[in-house]
Formats: sequence, structure tokens, C-alpha cells
Amino acid sequence: MIEMTQKNKTKDKILDVAESLFAEQGFNDTSLRAITSKANVNLASVNYHFGDKKTLVRAVLDRYLEAFMPSVGEELLTLSQKDNYSMEEVFSCLKKPLLQLNDLRPHGASRFMSLVGRGYTDVQGHLRWFITTRYNEVLTQFTDLIVKANPNLSAETLFWRLHFTLGTCVFTMASSQALSEIAINDYGQSVDSSVVINQLIPYLAAGVAAE
Repeated sequence: MIEMTQKNKTKDKILDVAESLFAEQGFNDTSLRAITSKANVNLASVNYHFGDKKTLVRAVLDRYLEAFMPSVGEELLTLSQKDNYSMEEVFSCLKKPLLQLNDLRPHGASRFMSLVGRGYTDVQGHLRWFITTRYNEVLTQFTDLIVKANPNLSAETLFWRLHFTLGTCVFTMASSQALSEIAINDYGQSVDSSVVINQLIPYLAAGVAAE
């Protein structure tokens, strides 16, 4: 039991350090050596718990996704029981699950958004595959509600608008720290994850819902 507890502590320590470095430096620019050095563990420990860097990257993000995706699914299910709903209501289903990540880990919402943004800007194709495969049901649920909120969208138009939506989200998430600094310097506004989310949701909804 003691040995198992120690193994779990080592695993969590590696995840915590990797998460911090990935969020600050990106996935590509963070080496396993940097992680093991800061976590004060040897490479064998990383290999034992995760096997390789790709698996470690997925494990770091999945700590958030395991909480976020089921919560989004519940919000979408509740909304789907209404006869009519707007596009903004569909996108608003993301807000509560995102902010609840602050209860999971300190500054969890902003850290999660930063990691996802990094995952796409660093061209981590395996990470996109992991998310779309593991959480396909929730992603399909989200897309179905978007279609029902605007049934006039053709499949081709929906493709482009979801692509633009993803691009907007990735840029915003990857640039969240810089955007926060600009908001403080230019407008005297202190920005946290809730402010960013409240600005982002109506913008995305309006774009996807446009005639």
C-alpha cells in the first residue's frame, strides 16, 4: 500500500510539472529532460508511468477532459429537452463546465484553455485524434444542437463555421496571457477566465448562427 501511494505521488508530481511546463513553453519546446529535472525524477519513472511523451501529453490534458466533457454532455442534454433554443444557449453550455475546472485545479479554466490552445498551435495531431475519438459522443451532441439551432446551415457552411470557431478558440486560448496583459494596460480591466468566456461565447454564437 505504501509503495502504491508513493508511485501515485510520483505520477502526480510528473503530471503537475509537465502541465506547468507545457502551458508555459508549449508541447514542442518542453523536453522530457526538462520535466524530469524540475520534478526531480529519473526518465525511467516517466517511462514507467506513461511510456512516452505523447502519452504524457494526453494524460495531462485528460485530467481536465475527464471532468469537462461529461459536464458539457449534461448541459447539452438539458438544453436538448427544450423545444426551442438559440445558438448562444448552445455555446453557453460550455461556460459552467469550463468555470468548474477552477474547482478541479487552481486557475483550472485558464490552464485548460491554454493547454488546448497549445495542443493545436503546436500541431499535436495525436492530441486532436485523442480528443475526437475519446469524446466523440459529446462532440457529436454539440454539433447536433448547433444544427437544430440553425437548420438552414448546409453541411459545407457548417464545416467552415466550425473551423472558424475552432480557430478563434485556439488563438484566444493560446494568447490568453497576452490578451490579459493588453486588457490591463489598455483598458485597466483585470481579466480572468470568466471574462474571456463571457466575451467569446456571444461572438462565436453570432458567427455560427449568421444567415
